[in-house]
Amino acid sequence: MKKVDLTGFSETVRREELAVRGVRVFQDGALVGSYQPEPEQRQNQFSCTKSFTATAVAFALQEGMFSLDDRVLDHFQADGPDRPSENLRKMTLRHMLTMSMGVEQPLLMSDTRHALKEKDWVRFVLGAEVVHEPGSVFRYTNAGPYLLGILIQRLSGQSLADYLTPRLFVPLEMETPEWERDPMGCDFGASGMRMTVSELAKLGLLYLQKGVWNGRRLLEESWVEAAASPQIEADEGDEEIGRHYGYLFWTMPDGMFRADGMGGQYCVVVPKKNAVIAVNSMQFRHEKRILRTALRTVLPQL
Repeated sequence: MKKVDLTGFSETVRREELAVRGVRVFQDGALVGSYQPEPEQRQNQFSCTKSFTATAVAFALQEGMFSLDDRVLDHFQADGPDRPSENLRKMTLRHMLTMSMGVEQPLLMSDTRHALKEKDWVRFVLGAEVVHEPGSVFRYTNAGPYLLGILIQRLSGQSLADYLTPRLFVPLEMETPEWERDPMGCDFGASGMRMTVSELAKLGLLYLQKGVWNGRRLLEESWVEAAASPQIEADEGDEEIGRHYGYLFWTMPDGMFRADGMGGQYCVVVPKKNAVIAVNSMQFRHEKRILRTALRTVLPQL
């Protein structure tokens, strides 16, 4: 079996003092590379959580809970302002998946949400000014995935973690993860899910296999293709790591795409090489150095 030599990666990590906690590389369904400088443990995956929320959306769509073209206020009328703006009335669930809600300021981000005096975060989000016409401008925010998670929890009567357990975690042989909760006790769909780098890699493998796991279809192939395709041009990135966003996944050159979390959490799917690269870190400055190091040292070996 071909192995991937992670010496170049680990040497760069040591030289640049990058706080990488673990790496897993899979190709053709086999583990071909592993780097584990300390014991593997569950940790906060930060915004990689969004890609799990996207997967919950996929299940909800399959079960007929809602449509991506539903207006947000169709489901959140009672939580919205008495006189919603025209832009808010235009906002759909699809806009929340693609970071194109039309809000100007990032909402519920890690440096602000825990200091909020407002305990009803749904009302807080829907009360924000929708400056741009939904769908016209990319603005990265935790608001969209949070509301999508809330919607699934309300319609299913379960937490996001419990909703995903029989649909995703059990088939993938993962214990239900701990999850950050909002002040009302709901799982926070934008961040705060805890799992290991090996578990994170399984999400990438499911998407690499176009929604099939051990011969059983979990996700519709059309969802995987849409989630992994450029839906909107982002306001960050470059030719190496990509400039576009899909459905709570970042899209990359040459058909690649990734779940991406603060502090250097990455799950990169490489369809043309039938591979997945998963990384866990605690690197809160210059975190993209870790992604670029993985792309430059691992990809050429696949």
